[in-house]
Amino acid sequence: MTTNENGTVTYTNKNKVGTIEFYHPKGNSLPGVLLRKLAETIKEAGEDEKNHVIILRSAGEGAFCAGASFDELSSITNFEEGKQFFMGFAHVINAMRTCPKFIISRVQGKTVGGGIGVIAASDFCIAQKGADIKLSELTLGIGPFVVGPAVGRKVGTSAFCTLGIDATTWYDSQWALEHGLYNHLAESTAELDTKVNELSKNLASTNPEAMKNLKEIYWQGTGHWGSTLEQRAEISGRLILSSFSREYLSKIMS
Repeated sequence: MTTNENGTVTYTNKNKVGTIEFYHPKGNSLPGVLLRKLAETIKEAGEDEKNHVIILRSAGEGAFCAGASFDELSSITNFEEGKQFFMGFAHVINAMRTCPKFIISRVQGKTVGGGIGVIAASDFCIAQKGADIKLSELTLGIGPFVVGPAVGRKVGTSAFCTLGIDATTWYDSQWALEHGLYNHLAESTAELDTKVNELSKNLASTNPEAMKNLKEIYWQGTGHWGSTLEQRAEISGRLILSSFSREYLSKIMS
């Protein structure tokens, strides 16, 4: 577990279902230390023979994920720091992609930026009505480079362009459902938990070898993502040092 200042990541297992929960006091945002811990925990859960399926969730009843930590973005002073920060998202996405277990995302609230990439890298997503999304990177002077392959794979090129270009607009949960980011919508938190628990229980009783083989088929053609996402992290690492991004961050942090 990380410290509370940097957020926490917990992993539990019950009845062949592994549950990973992340938390950060600022809207479940994702600083570098939390991204690293999340990637490590996904790998650990994937290797744990005690579970057949994984639930990924965030804590609380507010935002599912506020995306990249603005505190950390504003503290980046050179290219290597920038690249390493964005590589945090690359490591999480690749850990989810290569995990041999199906990952179900439980989304209770709004999601911004990099958090959408985390949802897109899951194998199945159940969200609560009102869990709107916004791919806001362009407003920051960068772009959804690292999360792009995952989001584009899930929603298609046209919808990805819509989110990436119209970076100030919230797209509602129904839009996310219709474009494939979400697989089911729940009307309430109680219904959300019921749907997540029912699906995870069903999968926990299924042949893990069959699910592993099926996941490999679902993710065919993504073997190059290791190098691709690193190249994308380099683009973001350079752009976050631009005068545009520094001025934007200075305004919102003041």
